[in-house]
Amino acid sequence: MQVNISSRRTVVSDRLQDLTESKLGRLDKYVPGLERADVHFCEERNPRIADKEICEVTVLGHGHHVRTKVTAPDPYTAIDLAIEKLEHQLYKLKSKLHRHEASGEQSIRLDDPLPISGDIPVEEENVSTIVKKKQFAIEPMSAEDAVLQMELLGHDFFLFTNSETDRSAVVYLRDDGDVGLIDAS
Repeated sequence: MQVNISSRRTVVSDRLQDLTESKLGRLDKYVPGLERADVHFCEERNPRIADKEICEVTVLGHGHHVRTKVTAPDPYTAIDLAIEKLEHQLYKLKSKLHRHEASGEQSIRLDDPLPISGDIPVEEENVSTIVKKKQFAIEPMSAEDAVLQMELLGHDFFLFTNSETDRSAVVYLRDDGDVGLIDAS
């Protein structure tokens, strides 16, 4: 697995880099064929915040994006917490994939990676409120698969093409903890 490590307002030591790469390399046992992991370390400068180290990890492979963000008092604890969360998410993904295959349903594994092809620059003159744009392929899937993708990405909503209706749809996390579905008419 290719591991890309970046940082902001902090320095990533060689020891931390080696530890991060070795721990991420072990995630392959949950879902084989993981292609890339992007790790970003950041230090919070607010003196009121106890857990100053932020670690964001995005793992990509077989069309799935699994993302986590944790805070801790030091970067070593942060990467340990991030790996722990990723293990749980990847185990959940592996179980879901196995259930789909065992039941004879079409697998939720996609040929092309899902979202996020990168930032697209926005002209400052015409649009002043849009600060970032993203493009991604909208794949047909069931609402349950969309909920799984939303949870794996750690987002509050997920846009997809509903395979049952062949229309655009959104699943979203409600304030009460349940999930809502908006289907285009």
